[in-house]
Amino acid sequence: MILPTDGRSVLFAVASQVEARALFPEADLSFWQAIRVGNSAQAVLTGVGKANAAGGVARVLDAKRHAGVVSLGVGGCLPGSDLEVGSVVVGSESVFSDEGVATPTGFVAASALGFDSAARGDCVEGDLQWVAALVGLGLRPVRIATVSTCSGTDERARSISCRGQSSVEAMEGAAAGCAAARLGFRFCEIRAISNTTGDREGQVWDLPLALNRLKSILGNILGRTDSD
Repeated sequence: MILPTDGRSVLFAVASQVEARALFPEADLSFWQAIRVGNSAQAVLTGVGKANAAGGVARVLDAKRHAGVVSLGVGGCLPGSDLEVGSVVVGSESVFSDEGVATPTGFVAASALGFDSAARGDCVEGDLQWVAALVGLGLRPVRIATVSTCSGTDERARSISCRGQSSVEAMEGAAAGCAAARLGFRFCEIRAISNTTGDREGQVWDLPLALNRLKSILGNILGRTDSD
């Protein structure tokens, strides 16, 4: 395990059964239950979306067993990011990108209205030591947008990209991170790019490639003994 843990385990939070089967094929993951997946790792299948992610993570986190949480899965690259399908990134920050109010003059974030979505403002920072360790594996640090509605139009993709200066969008990271942070645990988010965003008919997808890249990175994180 390359992530500092003080002898405790890392809890990997995965949203979908497709991701869980690809990343932890030997584990029988069940919703909202922590299952051992290595010498220093456990995993939980949360379900898709913010509510599932926050609830699943908060349900199983245990200070005696866990050092922190890694939100792990696939995501879409946003306009202007210069990321390619198959790239793997780590979140320097995970951003609540559609919590707020849509007004005639544009989107107003919840924090601007006086209601912080996370412990501070609209984002959860990735743990500095964990992010540094993952950058050492070749992962690029970027801001990752957490959304309830993914970008299937060019207009929405541009809007999400601009709101938080984000490069990638997914549906769970900031919510899982908020739960972890409020309970006093380390957190970071890892995403493999499975698709482009924007108009749905023009999107480029390669989910198998993204999952294979993510599984390779996971093996490097866990170390040879854990990933064998």
